[in-house]
Amino acid sequence: MKIALISENSQAAKNSIISDALTSVVEPMGHQVFNYGMYTAEDDAQLTYVMNGLLAGILLNSKAADFVITGCGTGMGSMLACNSMPGVFCGLVIDPTDAFLFNRINDGNAVSMPYAKGFGWAAELNLKDCYHKLFGEEGGLGYPTERAEIMAKNRGVLADLKAATCHDMLSVLKAVDQDLLKSAIAGEKFAEYFYPNSQDDAISDYLRSL
Repeated sequence: MKIALISENSQAAKNSIISDALTSVVEPMGHQVFNYGMYTAEDDAQLTYVMNGLLAGILLNSKAADFVITGCGTGMGSMLACNSMPGVFCGLVIDPTDAFLFNRINDGNAVSMPYAKGFGWAAELNLKDCYHKLFGEEGGLGYPTERAEIMAKNRGVLADLKAATCHDMLSVLKAVDQDLLKSAIAGEKFAEYFYPNSQDDAISDYLRSL
């Protein structure tokens, strides 16, 4: 699995803590981590939580990433921005129980976490425990397990609903504020990570044209 990490400007100073915790858990499982930044609060490319959502939409719809880890001060802003994108199903994960239930029941493709609220002593241990619950077993197994079938059906209904209420990602990219879009893909490693992994030529070509 290709896992993308996206950090926004208010919590960018914690990127290395988050990245180290994530890679230490998921790389031994065989997953790859692509850290799209921000890397420090002083980065030239400044990402807001709104840009986090737009970037998550680009990465997931192009299949440049299979899963996105993002967040902000409370985690709520990035979650809302992610869920405004087509094909993105983002949960708010605060603790390992949230991570376990999101993986088992919702089986989404993104999580947003709080990196200011409650992010205190031993926060990296909470991150690691959450990542173990998110990626340590197959998604969608259900909880309780006897409800797995109805939960899978509901995920399909939600996916159909989202498809009916959202434009395709290329249409979104053409319709959004183009300065906002350019800022969202301005990270120093975006081109290095995105274009070799993107499986959608139309999205790639449009972003290159910018």
